[in-house]
Amino acid sequence: MKKIARFIYRILFYFLVLSVAWVSLYKWVAVPITPLMIIRYINSDSKTIRHQWVPLDKISKNLQLAVICSEDQKFISHTGFDTAAIRKVIENNQGKKRMRGASTISQQTAKNVFLWSDRSWIRKGLETYFTFLIELLWDKERILEVYLNSIEMGNEVYGAQAAALFWFNKPASALSKKEATAIAAILPNPRKYIAFPASPYIQKRQQWIARQMANYGTFVLPNE
Repeated sequence: MKKIARFIYRILFYFLVLSVAWVSLYKWVAVPITPLMIIRYINSDSKTIRHQWVPLDKISKNLQLAVICSEDQKFISHTGFDTAAIRKVIENNQGKKRMRGASTISQQTAKNVFLWSDRSWIRKGLETYFTFLIELLWDKERILEVYLNSIEMGNEVYGAQAAALFWFNKPASALSKKEATAIAAILPNPRKYIAFPASPYIQKRQQWIARQMANYGTFVLPNE
């Protein structure tokens, strides 16, 4: 039993050291590829990955605000988890087989950059751990930058720059409010929905996001 305990301790120790080092590295280094990109690449016939890292100041403020308003309006103030939304989801999901989540931008970043995509409790536990780490070691500006450069924004399209070029043939820095809301509107299912030309459903989502942006007003990241 002592040998087993020592083995488990070593595994946990090495995991802790390596995970902290990994998260610390990505505080400064552009994320070149994510596990999701690799999985999609292996499973696709085209073997295509559209992805180009750009700094946050090269991504339109319209898109920054659009994704915050559509995905996580408490992003600036929370510490990684929206506890009120989690409680509401738990209440609404009681007795339902298919549960809906309440993932923040921080949680989505942790999942997309460090983990695989499924709904197991192990993955959810690791997501919680990595969310805690990035909130501890990164600032909000870096979390948003990594998020906007890593998430799926179309089929085989990852990050703001690739999405702007793919959907609107322009760089991410030049996205208008209407274009930004179109991209934000497809985020719940970017492999199914199309940003342009937008379907009636996506247009309705664009209008909702635009109203949220107007109500939210301008936003300033803590380090700006």
